[in-house]
Amino acid sequence: MKKIRAAIVGYGNIGKYVLEAIEAAPDFEVAGIVRRNATDVPHELKLYPVTDDIKKLNDVDVAVLATPTRSVETYAKEILALGIHTVDSYDIHGGIVDLRRSLDEVAKANNTVAVISAGWDPGSDSVVRALLEAMVPKGITYTNFGPGMSMGHTVAVKAIEGVKDALSMTIPMGTGVHRRMVYIEVKEGYNFEKVAAAIKADDYFVHDETHVMQVTSVDDLKDMGHGVNLVRKGVSGQTQNQLIEFDMKINNPALTAQILIAVARASFRQKPGAYTMIELPMIDMLYGDKEDLIRRLV
Repeated sequence: MKKIRAAIVGYGNIGKYVLEAIEAAPDFEVAGIVRRNATDVPHELKLYPVTDDIKKLNDVDVAVLATPTRSVETYAKEILALGIHTVDSYDIHGGIVDLRRSLDEVAKANNTVAVISAGWDPGSDSVVRALLEAMVPKGITYTNFGPGMSMGHTVAVKAIEGVKDALSMTIPMGTGVHRRMVYIEVKEGYNFEKVAAAIKADDYFVHDETHVMQVTSVDDLKDMGHGVNLVRKGVSGQTQNQLIEFDMKINNPALTAQILIAVARASFRQKPGAYTMIELPMIDMLYGDKEDLIRRLV
C-alpha cells in the first residue's frame, strides 16, 4: 500500500499533535515539516526533513496547515497551485463561505482538493449540528464551548501588538452565550490598558463579553483541556419537544490534529475543489475496507 505523504506546515501546538497523528496512522507517512526557523529542530523531528519552504520537500501529497487562521488562505493558495492537497482548521465562522469559494477556484484549476475548517468547531461539531438538524428539522441548536483554552482566540491575542504571551479561556454561560477570559503578559514599554482595548476590539472578541487580565506568567495557567455541549430542541415531523444533547471533553490541539488527518485521508476520495466537513462522506475519513467499516459501524 502506498502511503499518503503529508507535510506539516507550522509546528506550534497543533503541529506537534499532527505529527503524532500521522505517526499513528497506518496509511500515512511524514513527508517533512515546514517552519519559519528551519534550523530549530527539536528532538522529535530529527528523523524528518525540516525546511522553510514546502517546495524543498519530496513527493508531498497533502499539506496539513497548522498555521494561524488568518494566514491559511495565503498558504493554501500557494500550496494548491503546486498540485498538493491542503487541509486546515480555519476557525473564523463568518469567513468560511468566502474562503471555500476562494480556494475552490484555485483547487479546481490545479486538480487538487482543499478541506477547510476541519477542526472540532468548526469541523466535527459542524457535522453533529448537521445531523441534529436532519433529525430535528425545526428548532434551535445551542453550542456551548468550554470551559477551556481556545487555540484560535489565544493565537489572535498573541498577534496583538504589545502582547508577550497570552491565554484565552472560553467560559460557557448557557444558550450559546460565552465569556472570554484573557490572560496576558505585556511586553516592556507597552500600556496594559491600550493593549487590553485592542484585544477587545479584535473580531475574535468583539461579539462576546471579554475580560483581559495582566499576569506575570501565562505558562503557569495553561491547560489544553476544552469541551463542548450541543443541545437541540425542536420538532421531528409534527412531533414537538424532541431534545437531543451531545457532550465531549477533550484535549483541544490533539483532537484538532486527529480530525485534520481524517479529512486529509478523505481529500483523496473527492473530486477537485474545496470542501467543508459537512460535505464529506463520513466513511471517507476512516481507514479500512469500506465493506468492513459498514459491517462494523452500521
